[in-house]
Amino acid sequence: MTDLTEHLPRLRRYARALTGDAHAADDLVQDTLERALSRFRLFRPGTRPEAWLLSIMHNLFVSQVRQRGTRPQTTPLDEAHAMPAIRGTEGDRLALRDLDRALAQLTPEQREVLLLVSLEELTYEETARVLGIPVGTVMSRLSRARDRLREILAQQSGPGPAHLKVVK
Repeated sequence: MTDLTEHLPRLRRYARALTGDAHAADDLVQDTLERALSRFRLFRPGTRPEAWLLSIMHNLFVSQVRQRGTRPQTTPLDEAHAMPAIRGTEGDRLALRDLDRALAQLTPEQREVLLLVSLEELTYEETARVLGIPVGTVMSRLSRARDRLREILAQQSGPGPAHLKVVK
């Protein structure tokens, strides 16, 4: 298996999307790495390490949500950690704000599938393994998530949604 540190950016990004909070995301990444190291003997050669790590993260997150007994509270991602290569315009910031709000309105199941496929670029099969669901369920959740995201963005007012395009 490769060095786990090379997967940190992807783990942080997905944890941040799941939790909506920088501190909770850091805790989730740390818990994921601890679990991965303590159960390294369970890693199967030939498996993509990032899919294995994301699967561990997903299971930990679900367990934490169940322990709290509520759905996760999502808040807008703060811009303090965003370091764009090109300075964004006010319209870009508004579009990102609108997208963040729209993502928060999706069900956790839809948001997870959308983020794993679109942001993390996992295949449907890898996403199914990470989430422990059938590939057909991944496909239907992704379709519903994209449709719902289009609806939400179309309903939002302001210049943000005009700049966003949800790919079918």
